Amino acid sequence: MAHFAKINSDNIVEIVHVVNNAVITNENGVEEELKGKEFLNSLFGPATWIQTSYNNNFRKNYASVGYTYDSTRDAFIPPKPYNSWVLNEDTCQWEAPVEFPDVNNRYSWNEEDQQWDYIGPALFE
Repeated sequence: MAHFAKINSDNIVEIVHVVNNAVITNENGVEEELKGKEFLNSLFGPATWIQTSYNNNFRKNYASVGYTYDSTRDAFIPPKPYNSWVLNEDTCQWEAPVEFPDVNNRYSWNEEDQQWDYIGPALFE
């Protein structure tokens, strides 16, 4: 199945639709993004559709409602969780300015103190 994100004029994802691969495959068996866009426009009227990869094979991240499509990076970027976090240009994911302390415990980000606050031990080991 192919997945397409509808983006608004601010490049924010409004919805993601699934399209059968048969719809986007040409007579030579090659998938064409344009065919998916045309199909969705025929169903829902004119809109801007961008194909997204459920397996993150292209456009960095799978699009979700609220993500931004950055045409310069050709990537879907999640909403910024905190003002202090910085975008990783390779993954197009937001990262805390302080490294996560320990994967064997649970923490929450404290924006005011710019640190990870301990919550407790991991739920599952």
